[in-house]
Amino acid sequence: MGPDTDPAALRVLDLTDELALQGARLLVGIGADVVRTEPGTGLGPAARTHWHAGKRWMPAEDPAALDALAAGADVVLESGPAARLRGLREDGSSRWPHAVHVVVTPFGLTGPRRDWIGDDLVLASAGGMTWLGGRPDAQPKPPPREQALQTAGAHAAIGALLAVVSGTPQLVDISAQEAVAATLETAALAWIHAGRFPVRNGGVYEHVAHRIFEAADGYVAGGYSGSNRMWTDLLAWMAERGEAGDLLDERWQDATFRWQQRPHVDAVVRRFVARQPAAGLAAEARKRALPWAEVVPAARLTGNPQLRDRESLVTITGEGLPDGGVEDVGFPWAALPRPVTLPALREVAPGEPPWRRSAPSQVRGKGGGEPKPKALEGVRVLDLTWVLAGPYVTKQLGEHGADIVKIESRHRQDPTRFAPSMHLRPGSDPDDSGYFINFNRNKRGVALNLRTEEGRRLLRELVPHCDVVVENFSPGVLARWGMDYASLRALNPDVILVSMAGVGQTGPWRNAVTFADTLAAMSGLSSETRDPGGPPQGLTFGLGDMIAANSAVLATLDLLARGRGGHVDLSQLEAMAATMGPAALESVLDDGVPDPRTAQYPNRSPRAVPHGVYPAARDDRWVAVSVTDEAQWHTLTRLVDLPCADGDLADRRAAEDRIDATLAAWTSRHDAHELARTLQAEGIAAAVVATGQDLVEADEQLAARGFYPVLDHPLTGPVRHEGIVARLTATPGALDRPAPLLGQHTDEVLRELLGLSDEQLATLTAEGVTE
Repeated sequence: MGPDTDPAALRVLDLTDELALQGARLLVGIGADVVRTEPGTGLGPAARTHWHAGKRWMPAEDPAALDALAAGADVVLESGPAARLRGLREDGSSRWPHAVHVVVTPFGLTGPRRDWIGDDLVLASAGGMTWLGGRPDAQPKPPPREQALQTAGAHAAIGALLAVVSGTPQLVDISAQEAVAATLETAALAWIHAGRFPVRNGGVYEHVAHRIFEAADGYVAGGYSGSNRMWTDLLAWMAERGEAGDLLDERWQDATFRWQQRPHVDAVVRRFVARQPAAGLAAEARKRALPWAEVVPAARLTGNPQLRDRESLVTITGEGLPDGGVEDVGFPWAALPRPVTLPALREVAPGEPPWRRSAPSQVRGKGGGEPKPKALEGVRVLDLTWVLAGPYVTKQLGEHGADIVKIESRHRQDPTRFAPSMHLRPGSDPDDSGYFINFNRNKRGVALNLRTEEGRRLLRELVPHCDVVVENFSPGVLARWGMDYASLRALNPDVILVSMAGVGQTGPWRNAVTFADTLAAMSGLSSETRDPGGPPQGLTFGLGDMIAANSAVLATLDLLARGRGGHVDLSQLEAMAATMGPAALESVLDDGVPDPRTAQYPNRSPRAVPHGVYPAARDDRWVAVSVTDEAQWHTLTRLVDLPCADGDLADRRAAEDRIDATLAAWTSRHDAHELARTLQAEGIAAAVVATGQDLVEADEQLAARGFYPVLDHPLTGPVRHEGIVARLTATPGALDRPAPLLGQHTDEVLRELLGLSDEQLATLTAEGVTE
């Protein structure tokens, strides 16, 4: 059921600007009744259609009208610079204490940079994304399609549902900078654990052997990390085509040796790829269950056979759109029955009630007393995930109070625990891998050998004691263990099963093996990482894993809020496609805005001049600057003598090369941190292009807000971790315990939940079941 018919639909008042448009869209995707107070002015046809489909709007220009509209809302989602927020009182409390009030600001509601401003470029830079993108011989650049803002929006939607599940109306503080900083994979972690930080390299992953390769007629993403089978099967394929070279020698079977000699291996693989068409190579790789994919432009998403088979695209109809509507990317999971058709944004008609639902709020009165200490207190999660996307889901649930029971084993080795390339600190062992430590805090570790029947039996016996099961196995694995959704329901009728396959449990590509880079290639994201006239560069961190994880968290919270079980068939491809913004609509609805980017200036924007990353004093130091209105431009020209000082946006666009060159000459004489502070003090959006070291040691805002808290790990001792993004004022989350040692809590959990005796536990250990 959609919002027109669902009596449980959340009523959401949408007061967002670009900082949280994705948050409001994600709430539409779970069936919320979303009402805006303005008609999406300032957006082009494609952007307005994409961001606001499924919503209505009604004017509420004065405070009394806004309060009257907010009085009927369960959730108020508001974003913008802190000084411009309409929903906060002078003391920082919400004007609407009856509701969940989520506020997204550039840098958060507290701290010395509370009043700093920023757009996607500035916030991607302040949060560490920009540093990771681009070629080593050029300026850094953020991921395409405003991923910093979309990440902030996703956390806004998560924060809203966390508060709804808690049953407690409250203010939720989301810092866009922190949302970005929590989405960098190893960028800050490498500094914390090894005193170094990754640098941009044109898209070559630092800790897995994946990258973008040029094919005969395009590009593909792929590599040879993962299980040993992925190497041996790729090698067999190359040998069949006579392209294996010296890689058939016995020495190359050693994974450590391959890693040390990666440039040579990449060169041989490059020759193999270069002789094949991109689509053909990707299709053959899917047949062989190898992680390769064609790099496709986003305009091809609506023709993707996997997305079409799963009916994940959305049809948008309404005034000004072609007959029959337009097809757009859909939502990360099927909360609404598919296929989905949404009306374009329209005004609430005279006499029409602002809210479709008249039933009592989901939030008001639900708590029935004192708030729970944490939003998810009392929820237990059976965590069957590994690597990044799945653990990032359970990490978030755990930090808001859920009891996470993590199942792992020496017999199914999580690369983030066991693979030397992912340890971050040379010489560390599986129990103190920095990567594993960060993403598995707040969890209890249980060692079960699921290759044994007894291990699988014990796993099934845990299900009745858990509210949520999260897994990222290949499709069909759980069914072979007698743990498909139907079987889990027989064990626990109210269970929520969250499955996180790369492309979903169904469809012609259901057996595709995917890594973050292959999903980025399939979704259109990698295609847009190219500089004008250059090849796609890809990303150097697992952004797609975090995008999928945020989607899975949102889906889990939606079902918890509704008080029912269900199967979340999450496709990471669909989650990533949903972050491509209006890309699929632009060729249909927009006249074609000229792309202002150049190879020399890849960070230009059609909406701002100047807008870019500029050199600062010292080698490879940069500052991001964005001038979005005339007042900011005139302020900047008082600080530095720039061409076209009296010009409007069109005039500045014509003189953009000269403006950028002059501005770069000026910024290069100043310290990046001092320059950012100076510009922000004058009301100009700017930020240091932060490295992992900057984030952890030199960012006064993150320090003031305690974003890198310390946990005492039994092997590493006191160690910093990435912090919590959604800051709930009444039911706040916390980091309570470090990541578990392998099997640390096995006996504890099996005693507590299954009532096993010491004798039974000793037998399980002796038989190799709990190791």
